[in-house]
Amino acid sequence: MWFMATLSKNSRTCSSGHRFIKSSNCPTCPICEAAKKSPGDLPKLAAPARRALENFGIKSLAQFAQHSEAEIAQLHGMGPNALGRLMEEMKAKGLVFREK
Repeated sequence: MWFMATLSKNSRTCSSGHRFIKSSNCPTCPICEAAKKSPGDLPKLAAPARRALENFGIKSLAQFAQHSEAEIAQLHGMGPNALGRLMEEMKAKGLVFREK
């Protein structure tokens, strides 16, 4: 019966109707996040990097290349691993960052 108290105490429902349990105050639904994919033709990225690009309005590598490397590196959630993966994909498609 102890699990019932824990379940009701930390149980949440997202706007899509998914029920999930979280111990932190983070409002992100893990079910919705798992269903999301990287936008456009961007490579698969970790959720923080993907959300950073989505919030900045970047949905394709062409849009990504319209910004400078410094602008992208300053985005909250964009780490060196994600930036490196995106740069490799840009190089493969013949794209380069915009100059400052």
